[in-house]
Amino acid sequence: MSKAIIKTDKGNMTVQFYDQDAPNTVANFKKLASEGFYDGITFHRVIADFVIQGGCPNSKDPSKAHLAGTGGPGYKIDCELTGENQFHDRGVLSMAHAGRNTGGSQFFVCHSRTNTAHLDRNHTCFGKVIENVDIVDDIKQGDKIIGIEVIED
Repeated sequence: MSKAIIKTDKGNMTVQFYDQDAPNTVANFKKLASEGFYDGITFHRVIADFVIQGGCPNSKDPSKAHLAGTGGPGYKIDCELTGENQFHDRGVLSMAHAGRNTGGSQFFVCHSRTNTAHLDRNHTCFGKVIENVDIVDDIKQGDKIIGIEVIED
């Protein structure tokens, strides 16, 4: 399985991707990460005991900060919801969207399973934090993604 290191203001989180369950979503995320798309993007949405969300390019530009949460890469990808790992547990990465098949670059990481069951098979789970998951709890709204390093196994 492929991995990535999400480098943030608060530390680095190692993610293992669900290559089998969500191949297109994983490929999209890895492509954007490798191109530097996520460099400097902030976590624009942080809800305690729920999720941290980032991936909106509008969050990079102070003049567009009020639009954070509305941007993407300029295209949409289909949801992949039938795999075995489509459950929003602690540390799971999932694709944010504004309705089925409208995701692109925005993603979220779950704090816990407590408030996430309604997301199962509605949002594509495409990986999980396997090292330093406690950083998810430390992230505050406005914290930056410094960069994402993709590691191919």
